[in-house]
Amino acid sequence: MKNHVKTASTKAVQFAEITKNFIRSGNISRAKKCLDMAELLFKNGTTETRSAIASIYVNSVSTFMELRNCTVSKLFPPTLKREYIAQVNAYGV
Repeated sequence: MKNHVKTASTKAVQFAEITKNFIRSGNISRAKKCLDMAELLFKNGTTETRSAIASIYVNSVSTFMELRNCTVSKLFPPTLKREYIAQVNAYGV
């Protein structure tokens, strides 16, 4: 039996997909709960977890929302919203 250890990056990708599926299906309350959980992970997680949430989760979910004309600022919790804005400003968009 192989040991299947998932990295923080892999988990962030999966969590982003779950969140996007909730948005896609119109289940905004569940998507909001995912975003709130991501914020807790970002605030209280290890350095690896924080980095994965910032670089993978926030980027993936915000890009998905922008492509579907969803308002990022209305769904993202405050800390994740600040991280999103910092990323947008860093890219010069």
